[in-house]
Amino acid sequence: MSRSILLADMNSFFASVHQALDPALRGKPVIVAGDPSRRHGVVLAASYEAKIKGVKTGLTVGEARVLCPEGVYIQPRHHLYVHFSSRILRIMRDFTPLVEPFSIDEAFMDVTGSVKLFGPPVDIARRLKERIRREVGVTCSVGIGPNKLLAKMAAGLQKPDGLTVLTHEDVPRRLWPLPVRELFGVGPRYQQHLRKLNIHTIGDLASFPVEILQKRFGFYGLLLWLCARGIDHSPVDPDSLNRVKSIGQQITLPRDYRGEEIRVVLLELADRVARRARAGGYAGRTVVLSLKDIHFHWLSRRKTLPLPTALAGDIYRAGVELLEENWPPSWPVRMVGLALAGLAAGVPEQLTLFGEREKRRRAEEACDAITGRYGEGSIFRAISLTGAGVFHLKNSPL
Repeated sequence: MSRSILLADMNSFFASVHQALDPALRGKPVIVAGDPSRRHGVVLAASYEAKIKGVKTGLTVGEARVLCPEGVYIQPRHHLYVHFSSRILRIMRDFTPLVEPFSIDEAFMDVTGSVKLFGPPVDIARRLKERIRREVGVTCSVGIGPNKLLAKMAAGLQKPDGLTVLTHEDVPRRLWPLPVRELFGVGPRYQQHLRKLNIHTIGDLASFPVEILQKRFGFYGLLLWLCARGIDHSPVDPDSLNRVKSIGQQITLPRDYRGEEIRVVLLELADRVARRARAGGYAGRTVVLSLKDIHFHWLSRRKTLPLPTALAGDIYRAGVELLEENWPPSWPVRMVGLALAGLAAGVPEQLTLFGEREKRRRAEEACDAITGRYGEGSIFRAISLTGAGVFHLKNSPL
């Protein structure tokens, strides 16, 4: 049986939320960014009025101001975006219970069983777009396809406020001429690898021998080949967010950090990641370190621990090992991220002969209790008071 999948992608979501709340901002170039004085001034979102001027995600506020000096700059308010996202999901669930959030501003809908109630998928998409515009105040682009992949690709073909249908028969004509980078799942790193194989378009990838791709990239090579041909059998899963896969935290730094300074940030990140893991009753065996330099070059490395943990010390030590193994001490860092993956709930604690782990766990749980009662920043390590500390500052971005 053929499926009918919709992907609703909110247009310039963060900026649109502020325009919906303040009618005076509508039609103006709204740019959502952090505090430029602490170099949290990285553009997170820009309205289409600002995008026309060349402003895009990832630029510094200084760069954005050169392109769009008349822009209205607003610091992010994440609780508002979560609230608006929840309202949109409630509207989507009025059409089908099979709604899968993909990100804060995107969600899939399986409307295969809804056509007898609401009409063809295109009619459902039009009604959905109108309700979101009328009841929430933002616009969205909707893609319709026989699977999640084609619905996702369709939504990106017409922005803003688009409605696009993409069928299997459309794939050779509409997708294959596009650059391979535009295929969902192909990031900059894989784009470089594929370019070495003389694969430049999605069509090149679709016609490339799959055996070579599998030998070169393993299972992911087969997955990319299937995606290039528009093949995707994954279901729309309403419970996808209920299964926590990892817990992470990242921060854009107030200046260039090097060497020992990065360790201070890693310790602060480890404290926060561990606290969130304990709050959810999780322990994990994989630590993931992410770094971005001043040229926006990205590095991500992971390390598997011998035992599951939710202790900051274990996470921190693994992060430092990854840092020392993969990043030159003199090379500047702009963003640092740390995550705990491979999570499991209710993992029994491995006791040690002299009780060192138990002591550390009790100490961290005592800090959890203080933070839970008095809030973030009520207790922190002394090293955070040095020039490299970031999370104890009053106006922490997190």
